[in-house]
Amino acid sequence: MPAILTSISPAGEILHLVPHAVAALPPVTRRDMEQAWELAQTAANNPQPRTIRFSSPKNPPLDLQLADSDAASWASAIDRAKNLSTAHGLSVLLRLLALVDLMSHAPWLRAWFTLSRAGLTLHPALLQAAALSPLTPTGGFEETALGALLPHEAAPME
Repeated sequence: MPAILTSISPAGEILHLVPHAVAALPPVTRRDMEQAWELAQTAANNPQPRTIRFSSPKNPPLDLQLADSDAASWASAIDRAKNLSTAHGLSVLLRLLALVDLMSHAPWLRAWFTLSRAGLTLHPALLQAAALSPLTPTGGFEETALGALLPHEAAPME
């Protein structure tokens, strides 16, 4: 797989130039997703904005701008731990962002996480499905594909 180049724009934005389509990013492990969620929960605020630019000869360029402070903070934390200059590191980040996005608008996923005063707890089966589910061409998850990787119903969380 061709190298991912990272640079800093004159405005201070971090730019990741990915010479292939989102679909070329590999699956990851459930442990990768657990670590990503742990990193996201402890990420420092005030990160640099980032853009991830995917370009391949077969697809139009796609820019994913992480201007949201949470997304940019998570990207910084995952970059330090997993290296966003690698397909694996980018895959972990996009899967985390795709999962949080899907959780925000897919009511059927509520059985797979709990929100309490202590924070948000994700079911291990949900993390496993997010690790393996294919990413859409725009870096998200297709609900049906992710749902097909989940057991029929959520087992109680520990």
